[in-house]
Amino acid sequence: MPKNADLILYNALVLTMDEEMHQYEPGAVAVQGNSIVAVGPESEVRGEYTAAQELDCGGKTLMPGLINAHTHVPMTLLRGLADDLRLDVWLQGYMWPVEREFVSPDFVRLGTLLACAELIRSGVTCFADMYFFEEAVAAATVEAGLRALCGQTVLKFPAPDAPAFEDSLAAARDFIQRWKGHALITPSIAPHAPYTCTPEILRSAAQLAAEFDVPLQTHIAETALEVENMRRENGMPVVPYVKKQGLFDAKVLAAHCVHIDEGEMRTLLHAGAGVAHNPSSNLKLASGFAPVQKMLDVGLNVGIGTDGPASNNDLDMFEEVRLAAFVAKAVSNNPTALPAPQALSLATRLGAQAMHLGHLTGSLEPGKRADLILIDLNPLHNAPRFRREADNPYAQIVYASKASDVTDVMVDGKWVMRAQRLLTLDEDELLAAAQEYAHRIDIFLMEREQSVLSKLIALGGSMEEESFEVQVKVKIDDPLRVQQALQSPGIEIIRQRHYHQHDVYFGFDDPSQGWLRYREDETIDAKGNIAGVRARLTLIGPAREGQFGHDVLLSRSRYLAPAANSLRFYREYFKPSIEVPIDKDRLRWLVRYKETEFFINLDSLDRPPLGNYLEIKSRTWSRRDAEHKASLVAELITRLGGSLDETVTQDYIDLASNA
Repeated sequence: MPKNADLILYNALVLTMDEEMHQYEPGAVAVQGNSIVAVGPESEVRGEYTAAQELDCGGKTLMPGLINAHTHVPMTLLRGLADDLRLDVWLQGYMWPVEREFVSPDFVRLGTLLACAELIRSGVTCFADMYFFEEAVAAATVEAGLRALCGQTVLKFPAPDAPAFEDSLAAARDFIQRWKGHALITPSIAPHAPYTCTPEILRSAAQLAAEFDVPLQTHIAETALEVENMRRENGMPVVPYVKKQGLFDAKVLAAHCVHIDEGEMRTLLHAGAGVAHNPSSNLKLASGFAPVQKMLDVGLNVGIGTDGPASNNDLDMFEEVRLAAFVAKAVSNNPTALPAPQALSLATRLGAQAMHLGHLTGSLEPGKRADLILIDLNPLHNAPRFRREADNPYAQIVYASKASDVTDVMVDGKWVMRAQRLLTLDEDELLAAAQEYAHRIDIFLMEREQSVLSKLIALGGSMEEESFEVQVKVKIDDPLRVQQALQSPGIEIIRQRHYHQHDVYFGFDDPSQGWLRYREDETIDAKGNIAGVRARLTLIGPAREGQFGHDVLLSRSRYLAPAANSLRFYREYFKPSIEVPIDKDRLRWLVRYKETEFFINLDSLDRPPLGNYLEIKSRTWSRRDAEHKASLVAELITRLGGSLDETVTQDYIDLASNA
């Protein structure tokens, strides 16, 4: 007697994408509730099962839904925001400042719904996400009817949803506890990357994931610079470093892995980690070519991801699979690398296994969830069809099919698209709401781009030096005489430092923007060795607020920010119209003279070769205080052997520009 099922799909070319890559034509799939109960030849399935509903697939291809193994779905609202930039400039100069300003639960919900509409239309039934306010991502995904691995992001610095990483960890714990066991959502924790997380964060995230037996998502070895910095700072590549932090105590999904060697691949394999390959994003950001074929040869589970729609710029998995196959062939100079059946496996079964969800989805097998799609392989761009080789359907899908060829999508036994009509989402409403956000972000960035100070503040960590500065500078011929004079009675030396200073000044077409100085300070010890290096940015106003006797200047306040990135980063981010380098050797003293503290700099300018200068400075808070300190500065100049007739009213940048 036939068994009962809720739905039988028949008259289809069934590609199961299981380990044996079974095909059935004509084939059928029986669905009961949210799960598959039978897959096989049409005659066998229809002979074993009867169903209240049957669907004639009209000869279309019936296969498991595609798996997007890595993305950041709310970033659909940032699509096309800042393209053709390096990863660090794109991320730190544009994405993070905009996210700090705009990301909220409402932003995340809208971005996720917009992404889900795009994902459904391109045949994706399950995706791996990591972002902020991840509970809003999960709720919107359920509303759309898709399946997802949702990771609450943790960073070592403040995030849109957490002032500190402890708050992100607490939010991740709460999120996991409340969503674990959900039919569509698998909660996870997502420490962003080794370079944006402390060892403590990596260890805590792994412990939390292990405690609840949920996956952990992170970015690994995406760029050569990341790997280079890791080797320089920690003496090892990225994978050994995260292993040392105990990251592999959890079930890891590692995105990118562009710059790893075979030893690191084996470490990932032995740890049971999965890898998410993101070819479009890696190409667009010039991150490199992930050694996907080598990973597969080692035995790693590798999936394919689109990455976020701000760095791709779409969520089209058909495009991604095709590109993955092409890139593998090009970089290996081997046209047989990553053949079509294997490429499609990355986007289905292997992708699900990489996400640690292979027991639920990724192939059409009894017991797995009914996550499936119908594809029409008969459009003009895919005709004709050859039947001589069994692998031909895979080649048709990988090399010629488009997202628009997907006609029907089912997730967890429920239709979310029929005959290319979305059943759970209103596209027009989503598009209108997204455009409103785009308008607001445009205004924010246009206002910011008009000001160097605004761009500096957008990087985070900048602060205004709220004081003004009294300063005088004189040219001298004998630096030794100054050093000897500093030992005279009445001048108390509080401390002394020795620096090599390497400055690059950025100038702009609008002089009112001032000069932005990138400085690398090398601290020199008593033996003449470099004891430490510090880098920072200083925005120096172009004007002077006052001038006193003997050319003692009262300078405008300055803005300081840590310089955590390279000079190249700041050059591309601020886009100066001129650069002026200045190198100097500086002896600096903090002294007390007549109960007033002063900084005394003895500078030897090497590039350009401008000679030796004595500079005396003191911060001030009022005009009366400035006048008092100005008179003392004049006295000090004379006591240290300088001549008030040799005062220089220009900054070093002005002297260098003139030179």
